[in-house]
Amino acid sequence: MNSAQLEIQIIASLVAIACAIPGTFLVLRKMAMISDAISHSILPGIVIGFFITQDLNSPFLILLAAITGIITVILVEHIQKTGLVKEDTAIGLVFPALFSIGVILIAKNANDIHLDVDAVLLGELAFAPFDRLIISGIDIGPKSMWIIGSILTITIGLLIAFFKELKVSTFDVGLSASLGFSPAIMHYSLMTISSITTVGAFDAVGAILVVALMIAPAATAYLLTTDLKKMLGLAIFFGVFSAISGYWIAHWLDASIAGSITTMLGLIFLMVYLFAPNKGIIAVFYREKQQRTEVSLLTFLLHLKNHNEESERHVNHLNEHINWQKVRSRSVLDLALKNNMITIKNNIVSLTKKGDDFTTQAIDYIITNENAQIEDMKEDFFLFRG
Repeated sequence: MNSAQLEIQIIASLVAIACAIPGTFLVLRKMAMISDAISHSILPGIVIGFFITQDLNSPFLILLAAITGIITVILVEHIQKTGLVKEDTAIGLVFPALFSIGVILIAKNANDIHLDVDAVLLGELAFAPFDRLIISGIDIGPKSMWIIGSILTITIGLLIAFFKELKVSTFDVGLSASLGFSPAIMHYSLMTISSITTVGAFDAVGAILVVALMIAPAATAYLLTTDLKKMLGLAIFFGVFSAISGYWIAHWLDASIAGSITTMLGLIFLMVYLFAPNKGIIAVFYREKQQRTEVSLLTFLLHLKNHNEESERHVNHLNEHINWQKVRSRSVLDLALKNNMITIKNNIVSLTKKGDDFTTQAIDYIITNENAQIEDMKEDFFLFRG
């Protein structure tokens, strides 16, 4: 592995970490698509900054781009607050308009210089190591690494300093205001960091990969934990892992680095989406199946509670009168037996004391309709779930 390969992986990892931090809060605030809006709408800020400074490397471009990002958020919220359209529609109205203004400015005033839409949106990691930062004749590394590293340092510092305020304002705006933390300041500070991170990573990875690194790792982590610190850690891990593994996949396949990293992000999200212990599709399907079996068990126990006739308590009654299929009947009987809810003698089913107590409490729940009671009751009685 040569130095250029190492630098590419370092830059990609720094971008992944820098994007994962604000991305986590954007996902939690249900503002994931605002990152896409910011990544496109800051183009006019970059163009205007270039017209003023005549220098693509000027930090003034980042400042103006961040301001344009804030303007985007303000416009989206203002349109949304009218109540005439929803947030996604407002985003769809604002960012194409601002992006188009940037495209027109480039087309009319920047045809003879190296500033075009492709250069802004389609950054290429493979070229990042060749754009060096030279100070006093000394080469101190790729310029992108220092830019995104500086942004990451500031982001981490702000996260540590204002973690409590960000957490409270993210989960409970009312509580945040009552504790003296201005939700508006936290909101626009987060948008500012998101804007600066996006434009800082433009030259290295491009806007498309920035959006992917900002949302996909955080969305993946969201499926695995409800703890904010763990979610931040997992989002950073998924981002860095995708950046490094995506680079080597691109190297082996001789393909686009950004495309390979984004593909890895998608594959990791798909795996977690399917197999996450609590929120994954398979877990949700199993839990729904379990709940259906438990409801069937409760129906069966209530039937036994209300009938003393042996004909009504015969095992065949499940198929003949309750009209269940044999597989479903067997699963309900097995679950009831495992939990010591019933006994079966000469094919006649009877409630045990435990089954009778459970059914009595279930009837009380049905009558009172106290929603929080039934699950606690199941946890008390069920050693084995459906």
